[in-house]
Amino acid sequence: MKKFQLAAVNSPSIEIECGGVVLSTIKIKNAKKNPNFDTSSMLFDVFLPVEELYTPPLNIRLLDHRSFGVKPLVGTHMIKSLQEYRRDPVAMVQTIREKMLESGFGDAEYAIDMDFADSAVEAAHQPPATSTSSEEGEFKEDVDWWSKYYSSSGNEQLGRVYREKGYENMVVFEEELENYFDNFTDLAQSFPLFHGKRHEDEDLDEDKAVGYFKGTFRVYPLPADGSDPPPRMLKNVPCNQLVEVLVRVYIVKAFELQPQDPNGLSDPYLALKLGRFKVKDRENYVPKNLSPTFGKMFELDGTLPLESELRVQIFDYDLLSGDDLIGETKIDLENRFLSARRGVCGLPKRYYVAGPYKWRDAELPRQILEKWCATQALPPPVWRGNSQVYVNGKTCCLRDYETRGQVHKDWGPPEERLALYTLLDLGLVPEHIETRTLYNPLRPEIPQGKIQIFVDIFPKSATIPPPINITPRAPQDLQLRVIVYNVQDVVLSDTSFTGEKMSDIYVKGWLKGQDKKQKTDVHYRSLNGEGNFNWRYVFPFKYLPAEEVMVIKKKEHFFSLDKHEEKHPVTFVCQIWDNDIFTPDDFLGLLELNLNFMPKANKFAKSVSLDDLPDNEKGKPVPMVSLFDQKNVKGWWPMYEEGGPDQPRELTGALSTKLIAKL
Repeated sequence: MKKFQLAAVNSPSIEIECGGVVLSTIKIKNAKKNPNFDTSSMLFDVFLPVEELYTPPLNIRLLDHRSFGVKPLVGTHMIKSLQEYRRDPVAMVQTIREKMLESGFGDAEYAIDMDFADSAVEAAHQPPATSTSSEEGEFKEDVDWWSKYYSSSGNEQLGRVYREKGYENMVVFEEELENYFDNFTDLAQSFPLFHGKRHEDEDLDEDKAVGYFKGTFRVYPLPADGSDPPPRMLKNVPCNQLVEVLVRVYIVKAFELQPQDPNGLSDPYLALKLGRFKVKDRENYVPKNLSPTFGKMFELDGTLPLESELRVQIFDYDLLSGDDLIGETKIDLENRFLSARRGVCGLPKRYYVAGPYKWRDAELPRQILEKWCATQALPPPVWRGNSQVYVNGKTCCLRDYETRGQVHKDWGPPEERLALYTLLDLGLVPEHIETRTLYNPLRPEIPQGKIQIFVDIFPKSATIPPPINITPRAPQDLQLRVIVYNVQDVVLSDTSFTGEKMSDIYVKGWLKGQDKKQKTDVHYRSLNGEGNFNWRYVFPFKYLPAEEVMVIKKKEHFFSLDKHEEKHPVTFVCQIWDNDIFTPDDFLGLLELNLNFMPKANKFAKSVSLDDLPDNEKGKPVPMVSLFDQKNVKGWWPMYEEGGPDQPRELTGALSTKLIAKL
């Protein structure tokens, strides 16, 4: 609330007026300490016309109780149409009961015990038992949270292993989450309050609002014969007390950030603010990057509704001057917490009790389903065994969702799985990542980039599960050991004093992306294109198994303060050269091997041909292998020289070598 008549609004009350009937709330004693009203819901009777066209508006008036009985009118809001708030609870319940009987669910099965022991919730959050099987070891190595992210984002290469194992994707929303769920206003709409008279054709500029009233309305008919009124639809709303919550903010990555430095780049880092709680991750800035991958999780303590606005900011790190704000986004946590759509924690597509994708909500699916029915003023779920449930006029069967007939070893009980499938069909928030647009207050209408995040909200009174690990993958330290044995049939480029063709052969090798090149000694005066070396190279490098790439960190130039990270395919390059003393060395042949997808070696030098290369001119299929699967590969490979624009490749020799990948 903004100040009114130079004084803060500390003791407000609300008047609801419709059709000449006025309903007043009890004043709030101190809005700064608790802005909630003492009563969660109120009702009054009013005569309204049947036709919506003639229905009078509903007026909301905010009064402030001040000294000496002064009650100035601070702001008002007028709802012109009540159509979106009209309900008929009697007809709704009757329809559900009729459909339930038609589906074969008798009244005797209507009641079901939905009480769960706290031990059941705690058991779902316990870490899984360690396993020594090869399947579990391979599982931990191949898939993690980032595997799920890449698969859900449509990255065919990085999400390949995850999809092959049959796991389900989460939803990656291209916009803010509230845009897909009507701003989570099903139980708490925000009505802006304005002061003074307004013309009918004047737009409502919320920047001019003096404050907001959060609430909702339900309009339903009363029986004409004077019988008992229908059940109240807002009797199971959340309590009006302050709620202490733990907010977990997972920040995945940002992209399309606006540059802030003269070099056209930025050094972004994260900052968060929730009420008086502030976090700045300045020491972990990402140098020279407009699309940084953060992989960070922050935990913040808050009290709803006093601290309901979460701000996620991205700053540009500057060494000598003040840091610049690139952009920020704001999230209303209270609406997510109050909504029946459950914006507090996304629901996954499967219920796992172990493994990297285990259940991470504070409540089990059956508990959530029971509470959802109570919030919507619906009858509780009706169960038939653990494979059928009747909810909201629909019968859900477990076999309709698990069509493969196979149960994963990490799945939970069948009734919990069925409750989860039912919740997803009811339109609750799924497991997701939302993409939010960043804005700068100095340029409020110009987007400054986007950020991908998801937020979990847990009341501290509940059993809080452990957080998810979304730390970016750390590369492994590996060595590529290359043993160069022999070369044969190498092209002879020099002529000796006696007129014989000859070459002084040596072999050079390196990993593409690294600057360190190594070479063998020189085999002098080869007259038949043969050279013997028995030489070993050792190339240390950092490797990401899940992405099958090599990670290189290096400075752009000598005066750079920070190293930037690059990812390259692990490609070994080998070349044959002719050593010359007074003239530049002559290039004789080339071989490039992608160590994750390389052609199978030949056993004999005579078998080597250009058809052994995967991009051969004949289009012949070539058997491929991975060095990281086989650990070592030995054999003969063709060395070649690229031709001109209209000339084919030329086979210039054969190389005998052994490749070893070792930790």
